[in-house]
Amino acid sequence: MSDLGAILDRIGAEMAAAPDRGRVADYIPELARISDRHFAMAVCTADGQTFITGEADTPFSIQSVSKVFTLAIALGRLGDQLWTRVGREPSGLAFNSMVQLEYERGIPRNPFINAGALVVTDAILAGHKPRELLGEILRFLREAAGEDDIHINKAVAASEQATGHRNLALAHFMAAHGNLLHAPDLTCGTYFHQCAIEMSARQLALAGRFLIGAPDLPRMLAPGRTRRINALMMTCGHYDGSGEFAYRVGLPGKSGVGGGILVIAPGRASIAVWSPGLNAQGNSQLGTLAVERLARATGWSVFG
Repeated sequence: MSDLGAILDRIGAEMAAAPDRGRVADYIPELARISDRHFAMAVCTADGQTFITGEADTPFSIQSVSKVFTLAIALGRLGDQLWTRVGREPSGLAFNSMVQLEYERGIPRNPFINAGALVVTDAILAGHKPRELLGEILRFLREAAGEDDIHINKAVAASEQATGHRNLALAHFMAAHGNLLHAPDLTCGTYFHQCAIEMSARQLALAGRFLIGAPDLPRMLAPGRTRRINALMMTCGHYDGSGEFAYRVGLPGKSGVGGGILVIAPGRASIAVWSPGLNAQGNSQLGTLAVERLARATGWSVFG
């Protein structure tokens, strides 16, 4: 699209002037130190073009956006066997809620809430040491993005480890129901480091290209499984805000409490946006608004 650069420039200017920017995730000390003034957006199109606005080369903690990539690894390794341990339904509850998990006997609703992501990490940890698995996740991301400068922020990982009591509680509860194969401390420690991966918006948009479904882009997973990941991003990618995001944007997306969102326009583009201030559901406030405006300006939507 010839005017995509102009669209991003306009969105970038609008976001820079926005007065209400949400609230940063202050329950993770290292994330609480990040200014809410940051904004970045990158779009990688199916024909190989990249358009950016704002701080698109500034690295940030991708947090739960990493769940998209660990799910891809899990589906590539385990296939449909994964679904015996985690569901595929929206939760309708907060990302770290224990309520549903208790009612459903330790089987998380979907792989994008924290409990489900812990099961996915636990599943792909089988036969690996944590350091080996984290190396595999980084290799997957670097190959998908075509860039080597993607790393784990050790200070963020340590900060999450020090404050991740609720995640440990989720892990222990699932272990009590036989749905965790490794020690809760081991699985959670791996998960905390996975969430502490740092990428820029441009790198994240590049890494998401394998989900576009275009023939000339990186093929990291069988086409049927990329469609399933996109479906889960649409229905579950924004926790109890997933319906609102689908209504406003009309595209599959996965958010993280670091303020990042990865969005896929199937057949068209991979989009990454970053703004650290969050809304009440823990999703980037300006990031959601920016992607909504992009979808309206381009006409991109899975709903026609």
